[in-house]
Amino acid sequence: MAAITLTSSNFEEEVLKSDVPVLVDFWASWCGPCKMLGPMVEQVAEESDGSYKVGKVNVDDEGDLAEKYGIMNIPALKVFKGGEVVKESVGMIPKDKIKALLEV
Repeated sequence: MAAITLTSSNFEEEVLKSDVPVLVDFWASWCGPCKMLGPMVEQVAEESDGSYKVGKVNVDDEGDLAEKYGIMNIPALKVFKGGEVVKESVGMIPKDKIKALLEV
């Protein structure tokens, strides 16, 4: 399952109302660490067995979402469960740490 492109118009439905945890990657095309983290986030998305979802928010396109969730540095990963942020990480982390975030 590929990562979902998240926008202001689909964020509530895809993330806040999801019945499974959702890993959200806040990123930008000009961000070097984001370019390194992105492929690992995509791999985690592809490996999903349906027990979680993965979405990506381009902070340049969706500044309102970045502001709402207090994104000051990218890449930033947040795990939402039941409409709330339950885990988060900022900066480059290895794939096993990304997957560990989803253990909620």
